Amino acid sequence: MNGAHIDAVLFDTALLDRHRQHRTARVTLRLKSDEDVVGLRKQVRERAVAIALSLVDQTKLVTAASELGRNTIKYGGGGEVHLDSLADGIRQGISLLFVDAGPGIPDIESALRDGFTTGGGLGLGLGGSKRLGDEFDIDSRPGEGTAVLVVKWKR
Repeated sequence: MNGAHIDAVLFDTALLDRHRQHRTARVTLRLKSDEDVVGLRKQVRERAVAIALSLVDQTKLVTAASELGRNTIKYGGGGEVHLDSLADGIRQGISLLFVDAGPGIPDIESALRDGFTTGGGLGLGLGGSKRLGDEFDIDSRPGEGTAVLVVKWKR
C-alpha cells in the first residue's frame, strides 16, 4: 500500500483535502494481525494524551481505532492506517485513515446501520465508529478496496 493507492481508493473529498492541509505529523502502521491492532491502540492513546484529549474522547478514539483496525484485517485482508496529528489554527486533533485492498463494501449505507454484518459479529463497527468520531468519511469500491477516515478534535 502507498499514498497513490490511498488516492485511488478514496475519492478526492473535501474532508481529506482539508486534513492534508492541517497535518503536522504522520505515522503509518501496517494492519495484519491482532498484535498490530494492539500497537495501533497504544499509538492512538499516546497521541491523544499528547494533545490532552479528555479521557472520554481518548476512549472514543481508541475504541474507533480498534474497531476499524479489526475490520481492516477481517474484511479487507489487512492494510494500513495513517495516524495523523492535526492542527487547524488553535484547534488540535487526530485523524485515522484506514486503507485496504480488499473486496470493498457494495452497500455502504447498509454497512453503516447498526446490526449489519457479513461476518457474524454484532454489526457495530462502522456505524459505531462513525458516532465515536467528530468527522467520518468512507469510500469503497467493490473489487478495489476501502478507505475509512475518522477524526477526533480536542474540545
